[in-house]
Amino acid sequence: MHDKTIAELSAALARGEFSSVELTEHFLGRIESLDGGLNSFVTITGEQALAAAREADARRARGEAGPLTGVPMAHKDIFCTDGVRTTCGSKMLDNFIAPYDAGVVERFRAAGCPMLGKTNMDEFAMGSSNETSFHGPVKNPWDTGRVPGGSSGGSAAAVAARLTPSATGTDTGGSIRQPASLCGVTGMKPTYGRVSRWGMIAFASSLDQGGPMAASAEDCALLANVMCGFDGRDSTSIECADEDFTARLDEPLKGLRIGLPREFFGDGMAPGVAAAVDEAIGEYRKLGAEVKDVTLPNSGLSVPAYYVVAPAECSSNLARFDGVRYGYRCENPKDLMDLYTRSRGEGFGAEVKRRIMVGTYALSAGYFDAYYLKAQKVRRLIAEDFRKAFEDVDVIMGPTSPTTAFRLGEKTDDPVSMYLSDIYTIAVNLAGLPGMSIPAGFSDGLPVGLQLIGNYFEEARLLGVAHQYQLVTDWHQRIPGGFA
Repeated sequence: MHDKTIAELSAALARGEFSSVELTEHFLGRIESLDGGLNSFVTITGEQALAAAREADARRARGEAGPLTGVPMAHKDIFCTDGVRTTCGSKMLDNFIAPYDAGVVERFRAAGCPMLGKTNMDEFAMGSSNETSFHGPVKNPWDTGRVPGGSSGGSAAAVAARLTPSATGTDTGGSIRQPASLCGVTGMKPTYGRVSRWGMIAFASSLDQGGPMAASAEDCALLANVMCGFDGRDSTSIECADEDFTARLDEPLKGLRIGLPREFFGDGMAPGVAAAVDEAIGEYRKLGAEVKDVTLPNSGLSVPAYYVVAPAECSSNLARFDGVRYGYRCENPKDLMDLYTRSRGEGFGAEVKRRIMVGTYALSAGYFDAYYLKAQKVRRLIAEDFRKAFEDVDVIMGPTSPTTAFRLGEKTDDPVSMYLSDIYTIAVNLAGLPGMSIPAGFSDGLPVGLQLIGNYFEEARLLGVAHQYQLVTDWHQRIPGGFA
């Protein structure tokens, strides 16, 4: 059952080939037997999942099933889940049990999807390798000596190993797309505001966006149909008409205009990644697409701009974790200042502390204009570059990550090198555009991802462009050895 896509599982459930309970038991069994070597799950919710599966089977018997009813899934441990701990990969929240469901979780519960558990992640979504988690690093199922990418590395690894048909992720600077690339799965970051951020623990509020991770673009379209939608509890949620994200999956690509940013194809990209991306673009040419060069002249400024804006916002958002209201609290504080400093010093990991300090400095008196305001102006220029490019093309393509998965520990002592792992993805978040990564081949046995970037609210087109490629390739169907 684990080798089927969500679309295939849904059809099999409708035909009565197996029940949701049987399907859920199958995936819970795989998690129990196979996740020990990956560490992709923080919490497994077996009893809750089976109860939801029984209800899904009852709904199906009553003729009330939707497309995803009875298909199990997992949530990144950044989404609050009623009665289940939500740690955000941090010691600070290791004992936190959320009293409510995040908006995204509510939607999947209503759709009838049993929750298998919560997936591991970089602490407070800060990282590109899933090595900053308080629960230990996640390992890449293609090579357990390598990272799965981050911060949604647990979700990516679990989907790649077929421990779950799908998982939610969040993307602040590439945290869905980069691990999707490194683990050989499909992941989409929707337009900023498409997915509710209510109950999604904040890192950088103007950048964070939830999205789906699954084997195929068709699966991501089915997940987006549930995940996307207006939420009045989220002030950043965009009110727009509901959309069927599967509507353009069968749209032919003849005449599609693909833009290749020259800035994405220079120095720094590994030869094996370049070869796989070139071959993927060649497939698009065979499918009738037109390819032309475009330029994003300010994209080279995306990393420095991001690492001012994101830490500044994280500094503000993480001020609430003070040892007073919830989360970790130090033992025997001498006074209030000791409570604050020791609770935060002991509760946060090194990368989170680093970003809080950088962000606090950037927002401090005398430096706000020089750093934060300047970064926001650069952000506007980056968005304008994309606007001009989309006057001439329909979709922008390039590599998702400059390299394949690197070795565990390889970059932990070099934060700048780690930050550059997201060099091709960050600009999309700064501009608020939709983007996705799809499997596009292998280099030395490790997956390579192709990044697709669309104009605002063009998720359906992106998914169709990805789906047409996946109809003529099988990279997305590959399962790592030992997990097939």
